[in-house]
Amino acid sequence: MALSEKMEDQLRKMPVIESRVFKSKDGRFLVHKTVITDIKPLTYYEAVIENEPREDAEEVKEEAVEA
Repeated sequence: MALSEKMEDQLRKMPVIESRVFKSKDGRFLVHKTVITDIKPLTYYEAVIENEPREDAEEVKEEAVEA
């Protein structure tokens, strides 16, 4: 069963998750390493950085600290 074009496009946009489990060199520890690779266009990050935080965002942070 082939995937629809829409589903293929959604899968391409998802982050790539790699998981690796191995023993440490001295054999005393089990190491579980997870790498998440998420690729976004630079324009996305530039837009996020350029937008100033909203005024009400400060109020929410203060309320969370008080709670």
